[in-house]
Amino acid sequence: MRIKNNCSKFNGEIPCKPHKRENVHCEDCQYFIPLKERILVIKLGAAGDVIRTTPVLRKLKQEFPHAEINWLTHAPEFVPESYVHNVLEWDADTILWLQAREFDFLFNLDKDRKAIGLAEKIEAKTKKGFLLDEFGKCRPADKDSEDKWLTGLFDDLNKQNTKSYPQEIFEMLGYSFQKEKYILELPPTKIDFDLPLNRKVVGLNTGCGTRWLTRLWGKDNWIALADLLSENNFYPLLLGGPDENDLNKVIAANSSAEYKGIFSIGDFTNLIDNCDLVVTSVTMAMHIAIALEKKLVLLNNIFNKNEFELYGLGEILEPAGKDCLGCYKNTCEQECMSRISQETIFETILKLL
Repeated sequence: MRIKNNCSKFNGEIPCKPHKRENVHCEDCQYFIPLKERILVIKLGAAGDVIRTTPVLRKLKQEFPHAEINWLTHAPEFVPESYVHNVLEWDADTILWLQAREFDFLFNLDKDRKAIGLAEKIEAKTKKGFLLDEFGKCRPADKDSEDKWLTGLFDDLNKQNTKSYPQEIFEMLGYSFQKEKYILELPPTKIDFDLPLNRKVVGLNTGCGTRWLTRLWGKDNWIALADLLSENNFYPLLLGGPDENDLNKVIAANSSAEYKGIFSIGDFTNLIDNCDLVVTSVTMAMHIAIALEKKLVLLNNIFNKNEFELYGLGEILEPAGKDCLGCYKNTCEQECMSRISQETIFETILKLL
């Protein structure tokens, strides 16, 4: 019996779907789709980083239409399965399986120790991105990754950077970025969010994570913006996760904003899909909104704004009269984000909608 283990539908353990459906065998199967190149992408997380890396899949599919693409990550829910054959979570079984294989291309886009260590160990004909040096530290695999490596090492070079993250990632792989968009496959949901049909829904994503709290805009600011939106017939909808739950309850109790509570990642993504525009700092929700092609008002202080590719969907607002670029402080007495006024955000919302 002839076995075609290079078929995209063959898995080597259990019957493939065509066999289960029609009892076909490899030697006479009309569904045979041969795999050619074997590609491994290592981009572990956080979730927002995974989402903003998905544009490279469009290029890989274009360059290698018959490739087997594998993606190793901590955020598998955001890796588009229609583009990737094997979405792999980091665990001992997966690492053992990867180390026993050989790939045509290995693209490691993370600089942390476990990612570069694994990338160094796995056999691949071509390796791009970041690898391990003789001292156990990160090194660029080749000249294509030098710029991205150096801007991570030196603050002054980071401040001078004029490239967006997707452009940097494309160049690391040896490609030219042509505004390829994010890919996000919207998961199904059974929730009826009960949102109005006759008002524009403006999502207010109030959190920023816990790493750099200087990105917070402040409770009173969100309350004032929510009331301003409501007075002008917009529907202010509070967004956030467990870290923002208490804050969002306070804002909802003291303003015209609506708060629907905490949801799973999939349902949260669907909630954002119901928004016409999202106001947010640099968060996972920002990347979800971009992927869903929502209008966006991005509040930014510490990051280089050139890093963000908004695809013409919105505007970046930064504190007036204060240069916070690259400070990366977790607390700051200046509260620079509050220098962005509710009126400025509201006027930007009006312009975008």
